[in-house]
Amino acid sequence: MLKGKTAVITGGSRGIGKAIALAMAKQGAGIAVIYYGNQQSADDVCREAELFGVKALSYQCNVADFADSKNVCEKIISDFGQVDILVNNAGITKDSLLLRMSESDFAGVIDVSLKGSFNFIKHLSKSIMRSACGRIINISSVIGLMGNPGQANYAAAKAGLIGLTKTVAKEFSARNVTCNAIAPGFIETDMTADLPQTIKDNLLTTIPLKRIGQVQDVANLA
Repeated sequence: MLKGKTAVITGGSRGIGKAIALAMAKQGAGIAVIYYGNQQSADDVCREAELFGVKALSYQCNVADFADSKNVCEKIISDFGQVDILVNNAGITKDSLLLRMSESDFAGVIDVSLKGSFNFIKHLSKSIMRSACGRIINISSVIGLMGNPGQANYAAAKAGLIGLTKTVAKEFSARNVTCNAIAPGFIETDMTADLPQTIKDNLLTTIPLKRIGQVQDVANLA
């Protein structure tokens, strides 16, 4: 049970982030939902979370922006008093073969998925270290382990997130804070819904269970 704990979930307004937020709320944690563009979706998640009798608030933030992240983290600590759990889930894709990929598309994906995770760890670290059992969970991807044509930026960001995770785990362990990464395979979300059916069919051949993963699978693990 997570009663009395506070969890911050970036990219928490939909998909995997939403499922994690609601799963933690169900276990009794107060929830801070970080979103970038869709306030309505974030507020809807908060309303669902409140049905479990917990405090839930939404915060708009460009996680790639160091100063914006700092301001939002300070507001969360002011509102909740303490942060115990951080889930770095925010991420974007801008797929293209490397020879056609623009610098901005490469940098944009790195900035959100990798730098954004650094920003929130950096700004919430002191609060998490004060927790009796601080937890940091970074949502990576199997693509960060194996690579994928057309996703050099995404693969680099998610692989970098694994390296960040291992380093933070070693640096924060003395304060009883754990840092782990979850690297999901193909999960059914809004982000993957637009993929051509042929690509989905090909992906299924690589999955032993022969089914696409669900957001609840990841939420349960988190």
